[in-house]
Amino acid sequence: MEWIVIFGAGGHAQVIIDILELMGLYRIAGIYDDNPALIGKFVAGYPVLGLVHSNVVAKKGIIGIGDNVQRESLERAIRGRTPDFEFVNAIHPSAVIGKNVILSEGTAVMAGSVINPNAVIGPHSIINTMASVDHDCILEPFASIAPGAHLGGNVRVGARTFVGMSATVIHNVHIGHDTVIGAGATVVKDIPNHVVAYGSPAKPIRGRVMNERYL
Repeated sequence: MEWIVIFGAGGHAQVIIDILELMGLYRIAGIYDDNPALIGKFVAGYPVLGLVHSNVVAKKGIIGIGDNVQRESLERAIRGRTPDFEFVNAIHPSAVIGKNVILSEGTAVMAGSVINPNAVIGPHSIINTMASVDHDCILEPFASIAPGAHLGGNVRVGARTFVGMSATVIHNVHIGHDTVIGAGATVVKDIPNHVVAYGSPAKPIRGRVMNERYL
């Protein structure tokens, strides 16, 4: 088995570690995190080897950070230091993946989730626990679908956009980039870029600025 590393030591990273252990394809050399107090300690049974911007001990790994913008920023930094670094996927064995689905590098697919045929999941995206992505959907890079959220067929989700817990998006809807869909929302029409939208039906409530936290 090949050696890999994990970037991030929080709750999301620990879910990723659990999935990787169940997959049985890789050996985890250790973790890199931005908290200096964790260096030398163990998280989920693995040593924290250094800060996330350190030179790493392996040429493969995955970013275990739930925040979409932070995940993108770290990916760029890793590519800048190690251009040939290879990002692996973490796919829970209980996930259902349909025919002709494209799972790009660095993707995390959690327990009980479903991705139906012909969907395209962009790099470093997250399909969280018990979420579903129906046929012919497109997730742009660094998007994330929260636990229990459901996308109908032919939905497009923009880069770095977050679809909140238990939200429902009907078929043929386009959600712009850098947008947040609130928990429990029902999205029945297109939602633009850079907004926070929630409710049933979901409506844009306010604008968002770049790097604004949403978790």
